[in-house]
Amino acid sequence: MIGAFELFVAGRYLRARRKEKVISVITVISVIGVAAGVMALIIALAVNSGFQETLQRNMLAATAHVNILDKDPGLGIADWRSLIQKFRKVPHVVAVSPALYDNVLLTGPRGIKEITLKGIDPRDELATSSTLRKLKAGTLADLRSDAGLPGIVVGSKLALDTGLLLNSTVKLLDPEGRLTPYGPQPHTQFFRVNGIFETNFYDVDDKWAYASLGSVQKLRSLGDVVNTIEVRLDDPNRAPQAAIDLLRVAGKEYTSITWEEQNAQLFHALKLERVVTAITIGLIVLVGALNIFITLTMIVLTKYKDVAVLMSMGARRKQIRRIFVLQGAMIGAVGIAIGLAIGYTFCYFAEAYRLVPLDESVYALSYVPFDPKPWDGVWISGVALAISLLATIYPARNATRITPVEVLRYE
Repeated sequence: MIGAFELFVAGRYLRARRKEKVISVITVISVIGVAAGVMALIIALAVNSGFQETLQRNMLAATAHVNILDKDPGLGIADWRSLIQKFRKVPHVVAVSPALYDNVLLTGPRGIKEITLKGIDPRDELATSSTLRKLKAGTLADLRSDAGLPGIVVGSKLALDTGLLLNSTVKLLDPEGRLTPYGPQPHTQFFRVNGIFETNFYDVDDKWAYASLGSVQKLRSLGDVVNTIEVRLDDPNRAPQAAIDLLRVAGKEYTSITWEEQNAQLFHALKLERVVTAITIGLIVLVGALNIFITLTMIVLTKYKDVAVLMSMGARRKQIRRIFVLQGAMIGAVGIAIGLAIGYTFCYFAEAYRLVPLDESVYALSYVPFDPKPWDGVWISGVALAISLLATIYPARNATRITPVEVLRYE
């Protein structure tokens, strides 16, 4: 049990007299070292969590939780209408939509660009994805219309890069549009820009476009088939089990891929980066602990007479040991408190005011997201305090080895 005596002496030893200013300086450096390590860990892990949460949120907004595919991608899914009706009865499924993906060349006033064209049923697509709910201009009403040119909705970055405006005409070329006796023949079709969407997710805004299912089937010279059935669940974490249930309903000729499997490499890299970051930046806390070790060792060397007097007056060795352990704990606690305060404050303002901009074309985001987790502060504080206490073991043990008779013999 730690008493007031140990606390008083520990605090008094940390407030060095004029002749012992070097101890105060090293104490301050120790506090700064612990604070810097805690602050750096909070900020680094907040960046990692921010990237993971933001990318996951953007991906789930643009893609389905489970995709059902034909094992033979060349044939497509012909009975997609009946499958959709069956999938809607599977537990935890909230929406199902057909999709026909195609990689095409888009020609606009400012140039040509390869994009991903997605053929959709607008009503079903709005239920499974939130991308088309974020229209910057235009409407989805004309996508179903058969009058005039078929409609297309493009991303804001794509429209900017290729010079597309609302109601302008754009040419799409499918390199494998028609199958002839001489092989695949490119097929060209004109579309009218009916809408421009903006999700603030660069990859989607820059490379995706949406058109009606029928117009994309016509561009690819296909019949009434799709190449993907997209399923949205009430909980994205249920995707692995839901994929099994959906395949049981669909049959052996189909396969599935979940959103986690689609982005497995990215999320694995972020988790690995989190571990490496914690280990690397954690070395700063070790430097702070080394300073604590040096501080306590110097205090033991300069205060050995005082320790001898305390022991001769009745202080037990356990009490002496606690005094030096408390000194390390006080240094660590102050450093941890300062590090947590600065770290979480910086993350708050950096996220609120987007202080760190990024190149969207490289990182898919326009700024560095910060998402500090309360649990990170708890375990970082625990580890930092444990390291600070470990640094006190050797100096505290040395302090208890002082023999009062030997020290005070010639005093």
